[in-house]
Amino acid sequence: MTHSSRLAIHGGEKVKTTPFGTGKRFGSEEAKELLEALEQNTLFYHFGAKVKQFLTDFNEMYEVPYSVATSSGTAAIHVALGAAGITVGDEVITSPITDYGSIIGILYQNAIPVFADVDPHSYNMDPASIEAHITPRTKAILVVHLAGNACDMDPIIEIAKKYNLKVIEDCAQAYLTKYKGQLVGTFGDYGCFSTNDFKHISTGDGGIVTVNSGDKEDYYRTHAFADKNYKRIGTSLDRTPSSLAPNYRMTELQGAVGIAQLKRLEWLCGRRTELGSALTEGLKDLPQLSTMEVAPDNCCTYWFYMFRLVDGKLNCTRDEFGAALDAEGIKNRLGYIPSVIYMQPMFQNKQAYLDSQFPFDLTGADYKQGDCPVAEEVLRTAIQVPINEFYTDQDIRETIEAIRKVTLFYSK
Repeated sequence: MTHSSRLAIHGGEKVKTTPFGTGKRFGSEEAKELLEALEQNTLFYHFGAKVKQFLTDFNEMYEVPYSVATSSGTAAIHVALGAAGITVGDEVITSPITDYGSIIGILYQNAIPVFADVDPHSYNMDPASIEAHITPRTKAILVVHLAGNACDMDPIIEIAKKYNLKVIEDCAQAYLTKYKGQLVGTFGDYGCFSTNDFKHISTGDGGIVTVNSGDKEDYYRTHAFADKNYKRIGTSLDRTPSSLAPNYRMTELQGAVGIAQLKRLEWLCGRRTELGSALTEGLKDLPQLSTMEVAPDNCCTYWFYMFRLVDGKLNCTRDEFGAALDAEGIKNRLGYIPSVIYMQPMFQNKQAYLDSQFPFDLTGADYKQGDCPVAEEVLRTAIQVPINEFYTDQDIRETIEAIRKVTLFYSK
């Protein structure tokens, strides 16, 4: 073993000795928009101009007819579900590898989450598994574009048409992601985006729902569901809701920051695509690793980068691999979430509401180990490394070098 191949965790020289590139996410553009928002003398979306401008700019970028602003990405998904008419006892098929933000709105509508398995290489929902989970209660498919990588939308849309299901796209991690040249978030009935502080762009918290049908009544219904089912369109106001809806309004301060953030989006997504693609190129020849697969006609914007350790090819545990990589100066995370969603306490205890098994008891929904074996395997073997638009080419070269060094040291 040469000195250069000795792992840092064993006393060797670490690969990454310089800090990763950083940059300012907010600047004078955001400050200018915020000052203008304050000078309006109102921070309420209906009376101010900033949220409206933010949505206008977003609609133009995404070439969609309508969108609605919300207080978070979680809220955006709940609004889409409400607008889609998802209600008590309905089933919504979604991914077991996601954040609870994808799930909360389903349960708040007293509907039942049903989990489809994923593709082992893209980590996204497998259309065949989606179809296999459809029952007479199924009303929607909630597609999650994980880590900026597009789901296989053509067969998913075909399945939805075949069974007359709504399609809601969770694009919280997938800004400017493309499937066969078309932006994700524009395929389904609704596209849901997050602007919290840990996404491609940030307004602190916030979200957007695209209304892709082009139907004005659909837009009005979506808009109202984000605002207590009050109807605030133009100068009219109807405060006599006929059914329950939450208050998920975006403030003018969030909208103001969003206007400035959107101007950076194309550059930062382009840079993330470049860096993520370079990582795959630098690791693809290692049979000990399985890199995230992006279909040739697609564009991934890498909210993070995840690869898998191939069983039987390494003589270390995933924990040992992660610790060795960390010692080389590359921060990493084991998997994405601790376990598939359905093995977590809320689902194992069937308790969405304290001291109640509603709505799970409506259908006798059951969640057990092995329900989605591929998803379970992905999370058992995956390692995640961050990607940031401010990283330098050297940062990515050294990340590749460190991953290769650890992989080759532990190779059988």
